[in-house]
Amino acid sequence: MQTTHEMVVNLGPQHPSTHGVMKLEVVMDGEYIVDCKPVIGQLHRGMEKMAEGMLYGQFIPITDRLDYLSPACNNLSYCLAVEKLLGIEAPERGKYIRVIIAEMQRIANHLVALGSWGLDLGAWTILLYTFRDREMLLDLFEMFCGQRMTLNCFRVGGTTYDLPDGFVEKAREFLEVIPSRINDYEALLTKNPIWMTRLRDVGVVSAEDALAYGLTGPNLRASGVKWDLRKVYPYEVYDRMQFDVPVGSRGDCLDRYYVRIQEMRQSCRIVQQALDQLPPGDIMVDMPTIALPNKEEFPNNFPEVVRHFHLLVQGYAPPEGEVYLGYENPKGELGFYLVSDGSGYPYRLKIRSPSFINMQIFPKIMRGAMLADVIAILASFDPVLGEIDR
Repeated sequence: MQTTHEMVVNLGPQHPSTHGVMKLEVVMDGEYIVDCKPVIGQLHRGMEKMAEGMLYGQFIPITDRLDYLSPACNNLSYCLAVEKLLGIEAPERGKYIRVIIAEMQRIANHLVALGSWGLDLGAWTILLYTFRDREMLLDLFEMFCGQRMTLNCFRVGGTTYDLPDGFVEKAREFLEVIPSRINDYEALLTKNPIWMTRLRDVGVVSAEDALAYGLTGPNLRASGVKWDLRKVYPYEVYDRMQFDVPVGSRGDCLDRYYVRIQEMRQSCRIVQQALDQLPPGDIMVDMPTIALPNKEEFPNNFPEVVRHFHLLVQGYAPPEGEVYLGYENPKGELGFYLVSDGSGYPYRLKIRSPSFINMQIFPKIMRGAMLADVIAILASFDPVLGEIDR
């Protein structure tokens, strides 16, 4: 009598398609998947515990290392949470600058997601196209704050840097070019029968399952749920922006691709409007207890030197209390739960990272798929291990 045995295949942890140091234990029955178990934790750095020993402002660079493809969005989400705790808001110009940089970061994130996804499935050309165009954004980030990847560009109460001379013109040049480039991506992929066959009806997530498993961001909207925190609970100046929320209908890998393509177009609309509406004025709150002094005044103003030293050593102390702030990050809702005991250090910090939550549904949607589909499904969720492990 012939018997069959299930086989366990370890995908990762060092695998070019795992998008980081992650392992998937895949149980196979022939070519089909019986079970899939994500194994995480190999990149864990204890960020939430680290925060308890750092001043509120000192933790901002650490947020760069969450979703390291969206550092500006991470910075902004955390700063908004601390500002909510303090009961303050950034000045108008500071808000507009934050939105411009954050939406550019969203486009940059989706460019990497799309390029690496294509590479995972054998489409090498799209990676070259998307990384070429991402360079234009990295040049703008470098022009803004001197850094290309881990930006550390925002501060509680506003932003350290104003837009430099020539930035707006360069940004407009990018906005003129990128729509036609997105059309090129679609010409390469949307009309490609291999791409369509690999993605259509693969990794289907119903709207009910997406909500039950707590999916957010493009992965939720691909299942037909029109939920975007920029629309539902608008923050900064998003209530002044006209943009659409793309949604899918089937909830498969193809819809997750479609939603990200459309989101890049909508982010371009937002950046264009923000540049057009950009007001003059301050970029940081006028609060000596929070904002660092202007270093140009140091040689002639010793009290400002003392205040600068005091803020860097002791920081600022929000009142006792707790807050939660959810932010529409490129990969979904990035949330910060902060508890203050009235000192300059967070008593507790909990991070709701979208990639970690989104991964919960993998065992369910992988069952019944073929081994080759695992890569397509994994890439369609655009996970980053930096925020899964934290």
